[in-house]
Amino acid sequence: QVHTAVKIMQNYSGTMVYVLDASSAVGVASTLLSDEHRDAFVEETANEYNTIREKRLANPKGDRLIKLADARSNAQHIDFSKAPPAEPAFVGTKSFDDYPLAQLVERIDWTPFFRTWELAGNYPAILQDDVVGESARSLFADAKEMLSKIVAEKWLTAKAVIGFWPANSDGDDVVLESGERFSFLRQQVKKREGRDNHCLADYIAPSGTKDWIGGFAVTAGLGIENKLAEFEAIHDDYQSILLKALADRLAEAFAEHMHERVRKEFWAFAQGEDLSNDDLIREKYQGIRPAPGYPACPNHGDKRTLFDLLGAQEAADITLTESYAMLPTAAVSGFYFASPQAKYFGVGKIGEDQLTDFADRQSLDIEDARRLLRPNLAD
Repeated sequence: QVHTAVKIMQNYSGTMVYVLDASSAVGVASTLLSDEHRDAFVEETANEYNTIREKRLANPKGDRLIKLADARSNAQHIDFSKAPPAEPAFVGTKSFDDYPLAQLVERIDWTPFFRTWELAGNYPAILQDDVVGESARSLFADAKEMLSKIVAEKWLTAKAVIGFWPANSDGDDVVLESGERFSFLRQQVKKREGRDNHCLADYIAPSGTKDWIGGFAVTAGLGIENKLAEFEAIHDDYQSILLKALADRLAEAFAEHMHERVRKEFWAFAQGEDLSNDDLIREKYQGIRPAPGYPACPNHGDKRTLFDLLGAQEAADITLTESYAMLPTAAVSGFYFASPQAKYFGVGKIGEDQLTDFADRQSLDIEDARRLLRPNLAD
């Protein structure tokens, strides 16, 4: 609602209304179409959003930031001497060709699948929901039927590549032994006493202690164009959208499955792990796998270096566009951090001092850096 009031409403001449979930949209649309209730509703909404915007702009996020130097002084401290980093089974890359789709099905997280169709609720409870339960059950039955065909008839091909490289932290950077450098961002918002300003580089040991960083790129979308063409030829949009949604879920399941193998087998820092699929969805495992472009490392440009290290195009048939989108779209890539202290977080807003520092570390023109990090720049 705040984003709608502050960012979107100012750039749209018509009526703008935020709804919490799809189940609320019908009522709002009906009110907007009502001659009797529309004008009052539009005026009330506009007044409410104006109040939200005025309060937000009166307290800009930039005012809640601390200096970068102070944020770095409040970094999470990890004593790597007490628990030396685990050594992976190999250094370099390992690729997986035509991975069995059947092994990925059990790792599917179904909740985002239903949200793709704007059905609000968590799986499996959504199947019994009073409002959307009937629609969810029907959709789920169709999805399970198609998923069986995808696996049995090999509609899609899954490929992956993973890699591990010796690395150490250098301030907020992680520098590989081979010279590649990832310049991560640090949380800069003022924290309460006892709360750290996190940065991914904190999870890698500094020079003097052997450590490693991992990376991965997986896809479950190879070959999807052939089947989509069949559906498009008979104008079956429903089956086309369903296939795309399932391919996305399989790609995410592949990322989950491969991370599990990394923890137990290829990096083997959690060999005794025995987690249910629900535990994995709740991220109860050791270590993290943050993806470039997501909250902990919002710089999409890291994908280019990561893809070069992995040889992702050659090993997994995944390519990057100029804007760092992955093709096939049913693909996931990211980093592996093994530290038991590693946790997911969001960088949030950063100040001009960190923007300038990032540009210097990456040898970028300041305006190029600004374009890369624009969503994270404080107002």
